[in-house]
Amino acid sequence: MGPTSEATRPAPRRGSLRNAIVEATIAAGTLDILSAFGFAGLAGMGPLAVLHFVASGPFGDKALQGGGWAIMGIAVHYAIMACMVTAYAMYARRAPVLVRHPVFAGLGYGVLLWIVMYWIVRPLRWPDMPLPHTAYGIGNALFSHCILVGLPIALIMSRALRGVGAALPSGGQD
Repeated sequence: MGPTSEATRPAPRRGSLRNAIVEATIAAGTLDILSAFGFAGLAGMGPLAVLHFVASGPFGDKALQGGGWAIMGIAVHYAIMACMVTAYAMYARRAPVLVRHPVFAGLGYGVLLWIVMYWIVRPLRWPDMPLPHTAYGIGNALFSHCILVGLPIALIMSRALRGVGAALPSGGQD
């Protein structure tokens, strides 16, 4: 039997893609924040301080003062994760290699996210904060971004996009 033609391939169901985006956001977001709590805990910082720091990204240093900013930190964290997942999903719909090879794609996406977060976002928002420069610091950041964020996103989106035959060109080369 030959490759499926565009005319016979089912169109992606919006609800299923949306559900996969929500699932990947919850999975990667939860793993990532738990990792942040764990690594910060090893450095003597509690979970509320982590959430205040996250909220201080868009809301400024006033979020470091405590209060209800921890709730905003959770909201900011999952909003950022939803953007990361949605960006991956939109690109993966057009790049079949990401769907066919989710492990490599997820690890690569994790490295890309690490570069964006640590080499663009952090220096712009917190120019005086040193970047990770030890093997431990770089290793835990890469572990979190690659294994706990990129990989779950890629695996969940690959499963969802394969399941609906989402706009994947047939017969293409990797």
